[in-house]
Amino acid sequence: MVDEIELERSADDPEVMEFLGGAHATIARFASMLADEGVTRGLIGPREVPRLWSRHLLNSAAVASFLPPSGTVVDIGSGAGLPGVVLAALRPDLDVVLVEPMERRTVWLRHVVESLGLPRVEVVRGRAEDLVGRWGADVVTARAVAPLDRLVPWTLPLLRTGGVLLAMKGDRAVEEVAAAQAVIASHGGGDVQVISAPSIPGCGTTVVRVRRVGPIPSAPRRAKRR
Repeated sequence: MVDEIELERSADDPEVMEFLGGAHATIARFASMLADEGVTRGLIGPREVPRLWSRHLLNSAAVASFLPPSGTVVDIGSGAGLPGVVLAALRPDLDVVLVEPMERRTVWLRHVVESLGLPRVEVVRGRAEDLVGRWGADVVTARAVAPLDRLVPWTLPLLRTGGVLLAMKGDRAVEEVAAAQAVIASHGGGDVQVISAPSIPGCGTTVVRVRRVGPIPSAPRRAKRR
């Protein structure tokens, strides 16, 4: 029980305020939106509200330490806005694209972006695999989207050569990497690392970082309809 109690955090927690720095007020507003509208819109479960900070917001914020000094971040399957909105608040100097295929979620994301005043954030409705060629992103982020062997073919084509995929994963990260080695190599990926993202105690996450080091194979042509 001690570990579970330690995980519980709130907006007025001094460690949370220090960790988030100047982005604290914006992320606290986002937390309030998630706990209210996010629940009524079905974007987050009611049972997640008490652990919103520890499991979702601070977990997402931990990824910020791996972002580049400048460039474009594409967040795939943004859903409620995690981690994309949190990262945009922490790094207002970056261009952030929130990609989400479901219309009701893109409506929510545009509402959040406007309400929080995030001018360098774009919301795009679509699937990652249908958006190849639209960006040469420096970073692609993904949280709870798909296993790595499915995620890699969707995301590496969105990256420029040298760009990185930051996939937020749980305890099975090492096993996922092992199962996806062939897929990673065949899709131009390399320099794969499983790393712990720093945060306040009990609120970090595990990130699989995959760098695009080579060309992406051509997608097979779709058969024409008769």
